[in-house]
Amino acid sequence: MKKQIVTVNDRMQKGYRYELTAAVGRSFDPEFKPQLTPAEMLKLGVFGGKYMTDCAKEFPASWFAHAKLAKGKRDNALNFFNIDASNPLSEWRRKGWIHDDDPRGWFQWYCRYYMGRRMPVEDKRQIGRWKAIRRHIRQVEINCEPGNLLCRPRQRQALLHWAYDSRKF
Repeated sequence: MKKQIVTVNDRMQKGYRYELTAAVGRSFDPEFKPQLTPAEMLKLGVFGGKYMTDCAKEFPASWFAHAKLAKGKRDNALNFFNIDASNPLSEWRRKGWIHDDDPRGWFQWYCRYYMGRRMPVEDKRQIGRWKAIRRHIRQVEINCEPGNLLCRPRQRQALLHWAYDSRKF
C-alpha cells in the first residue's frame, strides 16, 4: 500500500497530520475485532448525532451518506436506543482517556485506525479500553432475554458507541 498523509482541519485540530500505513479496514491487531464499522455506527445512531459533524472531509463520504447527524446540538433521539449513553468530553479528559492525537476520544481513534493509521502505543491502549467494555456485554447477557432490545438500553447504546453490535445479544 502506498503511504498517504492526511491533514486535519476541523474545530478541534488545525493542521494535524497523520500517515495511513495499513489498508482501509484491514491489518487490525488480532485482539481487536469490532463488530461494527464506523459507517455502520454512524448509520445506526451514536453520540447523539453530534460527534462527527465537522469531520466529514477527513473520512469517506460513504460514511456520511446515511449517518444520523444532528443539525444543531446533540439529539439523543438520533441514537439507536433514543437514550443518552455518553459522558461529556470534560469527563473523558478528567479521567485521562483523551490522547492529544485524538481529542474526541475512542471513536475518533477507531475511525483513524480503521482508515489505516497505526500508532502502536496508543493503539494498544485504546484496544485495551475497547476490550474492557466487554463487561457490559456480560451484564446484558445475564440480565436480559436474548433479543429484548428494551432491556438495558443505556448499556446497549454505550456498547454501540464501542463498535459492539448490542442488537445481537
